[in-house]
Amino acid sequence: MRRALIAALVAGFAAGIFVTAAQQAVVAPLILKAEEFEEAGAAKAAPAPAVQQAGAAQAQAPAHRHEDEGWKPAEGIERIAYTALANLGLSVGFALLLVAAISLSGRAVDWRRGLMWGAAGFAVFALAPALGLPPELPGAASADLLSRQAWWLGTVVATAAGLALLAFGRGWQWKALGVVVLIAPHAIGAPHPEGGHGAGAIPADLAASFVILSLVVTGLFWAVLGAVSGAVYARAR
Repeated sequence: MRRALIAALVAGFAAGIFVTAAQQAVVAPLILKAEEFEEAGAAKAAPAPAVQQAGAAQAQAPAHRHEDEGWKPAEGIERIAYTALANLGLSVGFALLLVAAISLSGRAVDWRRGLMWGAAGFAVFALAPALGLPPELPGAASADLLSRQAWWLGTVVATAAGLALLAFGRGWQWKALGVVVLIAPHAIGAPHPEGGHGAGAIPADLAASFVILSLVVTGLFWAVLGAVSGAVYARAR
């Protein structure tokens, strides 16, 4: 337990710091740009107030917006700090799952094998779900949240089970079952808004860039998480 905990903490902090820096460099600018499109679309869709009520509505608008939005971190250092804190918590959590899987497998591990475990984690938690529900920018059209969460969770469980059957199953029957389990969520299909995929107020090229860069950053995150987990787990005593 001590060995696994040390590996998870070191890997989680390393990957959390890395992904925060990568997000700020390549992903956050796209999110900020998408928020501009979202605000412009909301302003354009809002009905114009009556002439006699225009002054009062404008005077009360800032207070109403403040009440509707609630608290959120200020732009700049505060927002980055809260993002980093959330990333560190998630990274340590994922590292604990990864190191637990390594421990349960009973197989020797080093940084190279840890890298393979990280690739499996990327496939389970990012790549497979993204085939049906790619990463979305603010303002993108999307289906019901509960339906998307249920499909995402089912896809994660099915992908993890399918990969485990392919990697550890003995006999072609188990491996064939693993392929079926991997395909099942995608055969069922992810929930989408009526009318199919939609970017809402977001330009298609911006949405596509966000999907690609998000997956690249996530893939590198899992590579760091896996390699560091494997290296530290092999050396920790």
